[in-house]
Amino acid sequence: MTETYSPAQTVEMSGFSLDTLRYYEKIGLIEPVRRAAGGHRRYTEDDLGWLDMLRCLRGTGMPIAQMQSFAELARDGDDTVADRLALLEEHDAAVEAELARLAEQRGKVRAKIEYYRSYLAQQRGVCEAQ
Repeated sequence: MTETYSPAQTVEMSGFSLDTLRYYEKIGLIEPVRRAAGGHRRYTEDDLGWLDMLRCLRGTGMPIAQMQSFAELARDGDDTVADRLALLEEHDAAVEAELARLAEQRGKVRAKIEYYRSYLAQQRGVCEAQ
């Protein structure tokens, strides 16, 4: 029998809150979760793997609507692999553009840090000379 996990265990292992898990199920990002005899949700290893993918997509800035498209394509099976690839390539390009923008902004922050360090070093030098 396949091992399953309670919502509390899934929260701990996935890093998502219980509210997020329920929301993702409600909007179709997660397949309807299997339930135990008592009606309690039980998550599988496959569910955890999918949640890890969702965390990656969300963590790299993919909008929920685009994640929903990806989830729908994944549910539709192997005939949608090319569409999933195109969606992920588009997202990868957006991530690359964001990384470039962040690198540029980081350069500005670092330049300002160096300016302030130089300023403080110069001020210390003036104080010591007096």
